[in-house]
Parts: sequence; structure tokens; C-alpha cells
Amino acid sequence: MAEDRLVCRECHRVNDPDQQTCDGCGSSSLTEDWAGYVFIAHPEESGIADEMEVTEPGAYALKVR
Repeated sequence: MAEDRLVCRECHRVNDPDQQTCDGCGSSSLTEDWAGYVFIAHPEESGIADEMEVTEPGAYALKVR
């Protein structure tokens, strides 16, 4: 489930709970304190991806604390 996952504080990518670093950017700054997420399949065609500055497909948190 998504709520068990860790989110990167740098790029907001949702990662598996056993990750030590972010799959997207390599940062080790992961947190359990986040809310809401969006799955972006085609970032080059997405206004939301553009707004979030996302360039890779994947799940991204909307709010990260």
C-alpha cells in the first residue's frame, strides 16, 4: 500500500519502505510524513508533471513534510 512507502524530500518520488535511497534522484533524505500522491505515466504530456518538474514516469507525493 502507498501509505507504507517512503517519499523523497528532494524529488517527491514514492519509494518502497525498505529503500535506503531514492530510486529517482539518489537522495537519502526519505520520509514517512507525506500526503496524497499522483501517478505520472507520460511526464512529457502532463501539465501536472510540468508543474511538479517531474521528468520520469512514476508515483509522486503531492505534499511532503
